[in-house]
Amino acid sequence: MSPQAVAVRAGLQRARIELRQSLGNGQELWSVTFFPVISLTVMFLLRHSTVPGTDFSLGAHSVPGILGMTVAFNGMMALALSLTMDREDGTLLRAKATPNGMVGYLTGKVLCRGGTAVAGLLIALVPAVFLFEGLELGGVSSWLTLAWVVTLGLLALLPLGAIVGSLFTSAQGVGFVTLPMMALMGVSGVFYPISALPEWLQWVAQLFPLYWLGLGLRSAMLPQTMAAAEVGESWRHLETIGVLGLWAVAGLALAPFVLRRMARRESGSAVAARRQQAMQRMA
Repeated sequence: MSPQAVAVRAGLQRARIELRQSLGNGQELWSVTFFPVISLTVMFLLRHSTVPGTDFSLGAHSVPGILGMTVAFNGMMALALSLTMDREDGTLLRAKATPNGMVGYLTGKVLCRGGTAVAGLLIALVPAVFLFEGLELGGVSSWLTLAWVVTLGLLALLPLGAIVGSLFTSAQGVGFVTLPMMALMGVSGVFYPISALPEWLQWVAQLFPLYWLGLGLRSAMLPQTMAAAEVGESWRHLETIGVLGLWAVAGLALAPFVLRRMARRESGSAVAARRQQAMQRMA
């Protein structure tokens, strides 16, 4: 077995262990479910409001977008945060010092965060099916669409998480990315159809993978008639595949370069300096 294959195998074991620990930890589990719980509660209170031009519940219409944001936060943002925290405590430096250690480390991290994102989606999906009327998940085609949309969405978002985590040296720095993420959430159709927004905002939203992930999830979970509320009055599956695929290819091409550059800068003195800064913040 080649050294790279051994490293990947070690990464698979690492992912299994970390995923089991994450889902068995109450605090970690709450961080995974916090956003969907709050968002679903708000939209449940608005369930009697309707999507403009239809009699369909605005709350039910927002569920797929909320699940998409759950995937984004528990996948992309959590991976970025994990990388910065591991840089601060020296875990990344130890992985760098081990032959093919970065391969195993990144394999484990990416699979763990991807598994956590899927788990968070399913945890939120189960109560949503009972709380909101109009969701359609009874057919095989709905679950197949859900599977390929989530898979392609993770391929588009996880490399971005690795890039963001490589650009910041502290968890506080990653926290600033949350602000534009929340702004993007507001224009990406998570809580309200973007077809009701100004045209220039619609174009902005369609540049980013979050909108297309939400659109794909809506196509899997909502009645076909609700496509009329979307841009172009269609679910646009081909466009969804194209845009998410482009983001995935670009991210997978750029992430290794950024990660290698970040790893080269890791040293014992850099870790010690970050620890000193962290102690000063706590003092």
